[in-house]
Amino acid sequence: MEALSERNPRVVSAVKLHRAPVRRKSGLFLAEGANSVESALETGRVEELFFSLKAANREHELVAGAAAMGVRTTLVSERAAEALGETVTPPGLVAVCRQVDVPLTDILATTPSLLAVPVGMSDPGNAGTLIRVADAVGANGVVLAGDSVDPHNGKCVRASAGSVFHLPIARERDADQVLTALESAGITILATTAKGEVDLDEADDILRGPVAWLFGNEAHGLDRAVADRATHRLRIPIHGRAESLNLAAAASICLYASARVQHAAR
Repeated sequence: MEALSERNPRVVSAVKLHRAPVRRKSGLFLAEGANSVESALETGRVEELFFSLKAANREHELVAGAAAMGVRTTLVSERAAEALGETVTPPGLVAVCRQVDVPLTDILATTPSLLAVPVGMSDPGNAGTLIRVADAVGANGVVLAGDSVDPHNGKCVRASAGSVFHLPIARERDADQVLTALESAGITILATTAKGEVDLDEADDILRGPVAWLFGNEAHGLDRAVADRATHRLRIPIHGRAESLNLAAAASICLYASARVQHAAR
């Protein structure tokens, strides 16, 4: 099998998926590394798997498994692998995948008990981490509301460690529309604010029912108008001297608290 060079048209087309407009138009994106590729294969979303000789030696079973599933597997040169990858040390294993996002109505149709709703989240690493946390606690979906990052961004996919393929993800630019849809579905909307009227440690009764947690922008927090529309505003008790928590840490604490209460009630 001859390795394709970085100038091969298929490789060139795949490399263009690093750009958001190309992803939007094609409905495709790239998943890089063994974790992401394995999760993509498990959900049947892979169109083509590019691999270098080094990656084939390291991840032989993964590549062979993809081929056995009928996925097009393509050997590429090391330079092509570098062009396809976005990391400092490319793993040489990149899958072209069909995009994962679904309409918000699809998520609400499953009568979810726990949702993560980042509003205006701009950092792809934080978005990927949040998706991974939501997956870990058993949330029923993530809704990226407002002007949020593309979940198919390479950094977001890597930070999620495969979780973008494990739970439904919706995107809705109109945050008001998201809040209205959640309210109509009978879901309690929770916002985390430093001066929330309810302490998270005393919120078990609230957390037992279906809830959607709103998380704000990394730099500016949750917009006041959005926070005011929440059913409850909760504060995370800080017992030490830290002034505040970053977005990923706060989201982890809140989602875990909800999952703990809901699982205990089953």
